[in-house]
Amino acid sequence: MSLKLGVIGTGAIGQDHIRRCSQTLLNSQVVAVTDINLEQAAKVVADLQIAAEVYPHGHALINSPQVEAVLVTSWGPSHEEFVLAAIAAGKPVFCEKPLAVTADGCRKIVEAELAHGKRLVQVGFMRPYDEGYRALKRVIDSGQIGEPLMLHCAHRNPRVGENYKTDMAITDTLIHELDVLRWLLNDDYVSVQVVFPRKTSKALAHLRDPQIVLLETAKGTRIDVEVFVNCQYGYDIQCEVVGETGIARLPEPSQVQLRSEAKLSNAILMDWKDRFIGAYDVELQAFIDGVRVGQVGGPSAWDGYAAAVAADACIEAQGSGQIVKIGLAPRPHFYD
Repeated sequence: MSLKLGVIGTGAIGQDHIRRCSQTLLNSQVVAVTDINLEQAAKVVADLQIAAEVYPHGHALINSPQVEAVLVTSWGPSHEEFVLAAIAAGKPVFCEKPLAVTADGCRKIVEAELAHGKRLVQVGFMRPYDEGYRALKRVIDSGQIGEPLMLHCAHRNPRVGENYKTDMAITDTLIHELDVLRWLLNDDYVSVQVVFPRKTSKALAHLRDPQIVLLETAKGTRIDVEVFVNCQYGYDIQCEVVGETGIARLPEPSQVQLRSEAKLSNAILMDWKDRFIGAYDVELQAFIDGVRVGQVGGPSAWDGYAAAVAADACIEAQGSGQIVKIGLAPRPHFYD
């Protein structure tokens, strides 16, 4: 029996998830959609040729008896409202990042889920579902390179638009590292400092780019993440783990190696969607499968909260240039 899904938000990521759930994944059916632009929602239904009803707003969709689980892919500031409504309705909900636009909003979602007494929320951090990151975690967890001492990471985009601001390097870009590195290390952050190297001439006047984020974990592991969103040459995600007895690196995406025109070369991806398309498929299939057996897993509301707390500290560190403490309360046993 297919899981009946309602999707709130039919922008780019919402359309992609509707297509994915309707055409690619198993045991799911999109039966309801809504968007602040109802004409767009209706057009998406028609273009994808799915038998879904267009609801007037998110709350009507959440409370519909036809909807068994909810996907929230709307504008970020609306996420908190719709996730809380889904919890109140007792319905599993997959929420694209951010879980909420403030750490306090994320905390409210955690508290609502704790009060409900059962996990209902999965946050759309896709990297733990990427096969490369999974392979890297297997090496770390095996002890093959000993305890991790340092991580050297990079998150590079070819370019960003005029609306991209310096703080978005944290909230829109680094946020993925803030989640996946906690997961890789099974550790929490305790402090952060942000430093700005020489600015690239390719960045617009209002944007400070690149920047280096220096994190420390509770176990003492040191992490440096280069965020460079106007690197020009490609979309490039790097992660090197330096352990006590060896080094492990995130695998490069699979590409055909060419010997041509007196060069040995490998293509570099230009689009983040191409880099992580497989992970999006796996994460949503995991949500569907989990709901069908009554066990929502994956990145939790607590993970969304932890990332938001760290992001707030990173933004403070951008402004001060100082080392900023990251104060995260102990994780409730509910999320063990």
